Amino acid sequence: MKKSIGIVAFLLVFSILLVACGGESSESSSDDGEVYTLKMSTQQADTSPIVKGFHDLAERLEEKSEGRLIMEVYPSAQLGSDDDVIEQAEQGVNVAVLTDGSRMGVYVEEIGILGAPYFVDNYDEALEVTETELFASWEQELVDDFDVRVLSFNWYDGPRHFLTNEPIEAPEDLNGLRIRTAGAPVWQESVKALGGTPISMPWGDVYTSVQQGAIDGAEAQHTSTYPSRIYEVIDYVSKTGHFELINGIIVGEKWFETLPEDLQTLLIEETREVAAENAREIEEKQTELEQSMIDEGMEIIEPDVDAFKAAAEDAYEVLELTELRDQIYKEIGKE
Repeated sequence: MKKSIGIVAFLLVFSILLVACGGESSESSSDDGEVYTLKMSTQQADTSPIVKGFHDLAERLEEKSEGRLIMEVYPSAQLGSDDDVIEQAEQGVNVAVLTDGSRMGVYVEEIGILGAPYFVDNYDEALEVTETELFASWEQELVDDFDVRVLSFNWYDGPRHFLTNEPIEAPEDLNGLRIRTAGAPVWQESVKALGGTPISMPWGDVYTSVQQGAIDGAEAQHTSTYPSRIYEVIDYVSKTGHFELINGIIVGEKWFETLPEDLQTLLIEETREVAAENAREIEEKQTELEQSMIDEGMEIIEPDVDAFKAAAEDAYEVLELTELRDQIYKEIGKE
């Protein structure tokens, strides 16, 4: 009888130990059953190719996290302007935003060079820049000084061109024209150097502003130009390709730190992987989008790009980016 009681006691202690070990295993995987939601904000319309990438990312995150990490996509500035959403992110709100080097340059000045005219010639070259040690130091500075976490900076939306109601063949053709661009200093100074008068306003206001004569045109990439139906109020696309639009997704570091470690890793890895796939899709769509605009009545102008590149040097001088450009070119082996 005593022997039986001893066996039962041993089994009871053994069971308790198993449960304890199981609890430790659960904690190590950080699967506490909590669901984390991230609201993805962009000014882009839901029909734009890059927003398709966000929806693809949302599906992957939900599937690979087994429902623990949910991304909700809010296109067309539903959550407010990019600057407003970035400010919310800094405060720890569960929001992400599609941004670019020119906007991040407001925080870390050097990163603004990504938005400088003719800084890179294509997506692959931009990718090389974002993989340098120098760029990694800028990302760390965003975390340390501004509570901004870069999830990935390899999203791509194509080259940007001038959209006007008169053909633009050379920089002097932009003289006196009010051209909408983003409000960041690097883009403002770049448009000015290329001959136009920069006007800052949300992309969603461009159609009406052209219609009402408040501006004379804009500069944008095909992936925004066609979905916004700008061809209804603009006659010409002048293919200057002055900016290669490399983008990033950022979140607030305070919110990021609330995620279990496995979800942090998943979020970064999947964001970068989907971005790379989406970028290649957008590269392939350029010709198709251009033909769609031609079919809608727009005329494509092939300007003197060399003249625009020469004019762009003024922006580098004003923004004091020439030395930094040379440093980066040396690091990536660009002559």
